[in-house]
Amino acid sequence: MREERTEVLVVGAGPVGLFTAIHLAEAGIKVTVIDQEERTTVRSYACALHPLTIQLLEQAGLGAAVLEAGRRVRTVAFYEGPSRRAEVKLAEPGKDFPFLLILPQNVLEEVLERRLRKAGVAVNWNHRFEDFTEEQEGVTAIVDELEGTSTGYIVPHWETVVKRRLAVHADFLIGADGFRSIVRQRLGTEYTRVGAREFFAAYEFESDTPAEDEIRVVLDPTSTNVLWPLIGNKHRWTFQLLKSEMPAEFPEKERRAVRFQQKTVDEEIRRYVEKVSHHRAPWFKATIKDVTWCTEVVFEHRVAKQFGRGHCWLAGDAAHQTGPAGVQSMNAGLAESVGLAKGIQEILRQEGDLDKLEPYNKRQEQWRRLLGLTGGPRARAGTDPWVRENRARIMPCLPGLDEHLERLAGQLGLDL
Repeated sequence: MREERTEVLVVGAGPVGLFTAIHLAEAGIKVTVIDQEERTTVRSYACALHPLTIQLLEQAGLGAAVLEAGRRVRTVAFYEGPSRRAEVKLAEPGKDFPFLLILPQNVLEEVLERRLRKAGVAVNWNHRFEDFTEEQEGVTAIVDELEGTSTGYIVPHWETVVKRRLAVHADFLIGADGFRSIVRQRLGTEYTRVGAREFFAAYEFESDTPAEDEIRVVLDPTSTNVLWPLIGNKHRWTFQLLKSEMPAEFPEKERRAVRFQQKTVDEEIRRYVEKVSHHRAPWFKATIKDVTWCTEVVFEHRVAKQFGRGHCWLAGDAAHQTGPAGVQSMNAGLAESVGLAKGIQEILRQEGDLDKLEPYNKRQEQWRRLLGLTGGPRARAGTDPWVRENRARIMPCLPGLDEHLERLAGQLGLDL
C-alpha cells in the first residue's frame, strides 16, 4: 500500500470542499482534495448564492467571475395556488450585494477549481474515501484510486474498479462529501432529523417567455415547489414529489440525472411538467418548450449531533441540510468553511490547541434553532394569518442565515 503525507485531507470537491481547500492552500497549508467523481459536475441543481456568500467570494477575489455568470434576483415571493401571499426583498441600504445570485452549481465549481489550481492544488478525481483511524496527532485515511474498465463480451459495459489503495497521513480530515457522507458514517456521528425525507424533481426548460425577476415559492397543503428564473428564457421548476407520484406518475427513466438533445425532447416529460405546474401554480402561463435537463434530489431537515472532534470535521451537507428553496445548507457551508480553515491554520501554524475549533462546533446550536429543534419562529400580533399558519414551512425557504435571516423573517412579521 502506497503512503502519502499531507496536512489536511479534504474529502469532496463540491463548492464547500473546494472553498475550504482554497483558504487552506492560500494560507500555506499543504492540502489534498479527493473526490470519487471524474470531474466537477456537468449539470447541477439550482444554485443561489446569498448576499453574504457573494461578499465572501468577493473577498477571496472570485466575485467578478461569479457575478458575470449569474442572474441577480431581489425578491422571493410566496404563493398558494393562484394567490400571492407574501414576499421578501433582499435589498438592504448600504450593502454591496443586495440580491441573490442564481447560477449553475457547475459554474461555481469550475470557478473554485481554477482558483485552487492557481494555489498549486489539483483535485485528485477518481479517488474514493474508504475509512480512517484516529491517531494522537492526526489521522490515517484509506483511499482507493479508481479507474474504469470495459467488461463483458456479448454485451460490453463500463464499470469502476480499484486501481490501487493509498494510506494518507494527515493532521486533519475534513468531510465535505455531501448528503451521504462516508466520513460522517466512519466518524460515527448521527443526525438529529426533523421530519421525513423529502423528494424533489427539478426540471430545466426553455420557454418563449422570459422568467420573472424573482424566485417564486409555491406552498400548497402537501408540497413545496419553487420556480427559479435562469438567464434568458430559461426556467427551472422544482416540484416536491408526493407519494402518489412515486413512481406511478413521475416518469421512471427520469429518476436519475438526464440530459436531452434539443431535437429529442421527450413529450411525456414536457406534458408532465406542464400538468404539475398548471395544477400547483395556476398563474404560471409560460410555454414549456424544450426540457433540457432534469434530476431527482432527496432532502432532509437535519443536523449532525456534532460537527466533529479532534482531527476530523464535517462541512456543508455532511453536517446539515434543509429544503431546497432557501439554499441554506450550501451557503452556510461556504461561510462556515472560512472559520474552519482559519481554526486549522491557527492550530498548525501558531501551535494552538484543538479548542480553536470549538466555535465551529458551536455552529450546531444555530442549526438546531434554524430547524426548530430549540424553538421556532414566533408570529407578531399583526402577522398575516397565512404567514402565521405556514411559518415553520416558510423558514427553510428564506435565503438567509443568522442576522440576515432574522431581517428577512421580520419582513413577514416573524421573530426568531
